[in-house]
Amino acid sequence: MKVLVIGGGGREHAMVWKLAQSPRVKEIICAPGNGGIGQQARLAPVKANDLDGLCELARKESVDLTVVGPEEPLCLGLVDRFTALGLRVFGPGQAGAELEGSKVWAKEFMARHGIPTAPFAVFDDPDKAGLYLKVRPGPVVVKADGLAAGKGVFVCDGLEEALAAVDQIMVQQAFGPAGARLIIEDRLRGEEASFIVLTDGQHVLPLPSTQDHKAALDGDRGPNTGGMGAYSPAPVVDAVMHRRIMDQVIRPAVAGLASEGRPYRGFLYAGLMITPEGPQVLEFNCRLGDPEAQPILIRLKSDFLDLIEAAAEGRLDQVEPRWDERASACVVMASGGYPGAYEKDKRIKGLDKAAGLEDVVVFHAGTRAEGNKVYTAGGRVLGVTALGRDIGRAVARAYEAVEQISWDGVHFRRDIGARAVKRPRVGLVLGSDSDWPTMQACADKLKDLGLACEVRVISAHRTPEEAAAFARSARVRGLKVLIAAAGGAAHLAGSLAAQTILPVIGVPLTATSTAGLDALLATVQMPPGVPVATVALDKWGAINAAVLAAQICALSDEDLAARLAEEKDKMKAKVKAGEERITS
Repeated sequence: MKVLVIGGGGREHAMVWKLAQSPRVKEIICAPGNGGIGQQARLAPVKANDLDGLCELARKESVDLTVVGPEEPLCLGLVDRFTALGLRVFGPGQAGAELEGSKVWAKEFMARHGIPTAPFAVFDDPDKAGLYLKVRPGPVVVKADGLAAGKGVFVCDGLEEALAAVDQIMVQQAFGPAGARLIIEDRLRGEEASFIVLTDGQHVLPLPSTQDHKAALDGDRGPNTGGMGAYSPAPVVDAVMHRRIMDQVIRPAVAGLASEGRPYRGFLYAGLMITPEGPQVLEFNCRLGDPEAQPILIRLKSDFLDLIEAAAEGRLDQVEPRWDERASACVVMASGGYPGAYEKDKRIKGLDKAAGLEDVVVFHAGTRAEGNKVYTAGGRVLGVTALGRDIGRAVARAYEAVEQISWDGVHFRRDIGARAVKRPRVGLVLGSDSDWPTMQACADKLKDLGLACEVRVISAHRTPEEAAAFARSARVRGLKVLIAAAGGAAHLAGSLAAQTILPVIGVPLTATSTAGLDALLATVQMPPGVPVATVALDKWGAINAAVLAAQICALSDEDLAARLAEEKDKMKAKVKAGEERITS
C-alpha cells in the first residue's frame, strides 16, 4: 500500500515512523515533510495548505490512502476535496473540523449539547470586550476565535493582562483573520490533561491519556506555545475520571456532531481541565496532538494502519490495540526565541548519539537536511521521546538523549513531567496543628520510602465544609490514600471516609485522660460501608499508617514494593543483630 501523509511536524514524523512499521505499507510519501521524515519517506514539495497541489499529488502518485496530520488543511476542507475526487483519505470533513477552526462555534456547540466547559462571552469589537473586562471580576482566559498555531490563547491574572490580550488579538491583529472575534471565558483551576480518541463517527477508541506543557518556560511561565513536551499516561486521568470524560465529553461530542449533520471520522482531541467538579473542556482539536502524538505512538504496539483503516471504514469496534505498559515522555527542543522571532539554519549536532540510546526516538519537527547534515528550520525543532518503566524514568531517559544534542541558541524546558514525578500520593490530614509533633514521624517515614505527601490541617468539627471538599477532590488531585490523625472526639477520619472512595487510615491520638481510648473508639467504630483502617495509637500509629499507605501504593508501583522489601530486610537484620549481641 502507498500512503501519503500530509504535514511536516513532529506529529507527522511520529505517524510516518509508526506507519513504516506496518508490513502492508510499501511506500510512504510525505508532503512537505522535514529533515527527519525524509529518512523514512519520500518527500514531496507540496505545502500542507495547498489543496490543489495535494489533490494533484495524490492522483498522480495513485496513493491508496492519505492521512492528514495538521489542522489547517482539515479546516480548509481537504478531506471533502479528496472524497469528491474518489480519493481515500482519513480525517474529518470541514464541517466537523470547525470544532477546532472556530472556538466560538465550539463553545456554542458545547453549550447546545451539555458538554462541561467554562462560562464564556463572545466579542467582535475590542471596545466592548474591554468594557466587559472592566466590570467582570476574577481571572479570565482570552482566546482568538480562529487557528493560531496554539499561540492565540492568553491566560490572564489581571485586568491589564486581559486588556493587552484583546489589543494584541483584535487591534494589532497578531493572528490575522483568526482574531476577528474572540472569547473571554472564566479561568478554570485544576490540572490539565489531553484526551485523544479515534472515532468512526459512531464508535470511539480512546488513546492513552497525556499531559502537555504549553508554556514556553519552566514552571509553566512565559507565553503559550504549540507545546514544549508531553508525557503519557496522565496520572490525573485515573479509571473513574476516564469514564467521566468518555460519558460527559467524548460520546456527547461525537453524537452531537452526528445529530447536526456533521458526521466525524478522525482523531478527536479534547483539551481538558480536571477540576474538583470533574472534567471541563478547554478546547477541541480535530487532529492528533503535537507533541502528544509522540508519547502516544511510541507506546503503540499494534499496526497503526489497521487502526486508521478501521476508523475510516466504520468498523472501529472490531479492533483492539495493544499498548506498551511503560510510560513515555517527549521533550521538545526549540529554537531560541520561540514562540516569538527566532533564527533558522543552525547546524544540529549529536542526533546519532541521542538516537542510539535504548528506548529513545528523536522525532523531527522544524528541520531540513542537506546530505548527512541537519539544520534547524522552525520554532519547534525536535521532539526527543523515550520510554521508561514509569514517568520518572521515561523523563530521565528523554533528558539523557536531549543532553547529547546541541545547536546554537537551543531552548527546552527542564521540568517536563515534574508534576507527575513529584505528585503527592498520600494526603496527611491533622485535626489540629498540635498533632504535628506526633505525626511528623508519619511524614518522615513517607519521605524515607520516597512517597510525597500533602499535609493539611482540617477540623471535622470546626471546618467541616473544608474537610468534605478536600476528601471529594482527593482522587482528582492524584492522591491514592488518606491518613487522618485526631484526638478526643476523633471524627476526622470518618468524615473524610464518608466523602471519598479512597482508602482512609485513621491514627487515634492521646489528647485526654482516657489514654487515647476515646479517639480509638471514635476512629474505628464506623458504620458499614464507611471503613476506616486503624493500625495503632500515637507515634506507632503514625509510622504504621505511613507503611500501610506505602503498601497500598506499592500494589501498582514495583519500585516502591522493592523499597518496602528492603525495609523488611533491614528489620530482620536489626533483630538478628540484637540476638547476636545477647547470645555472643
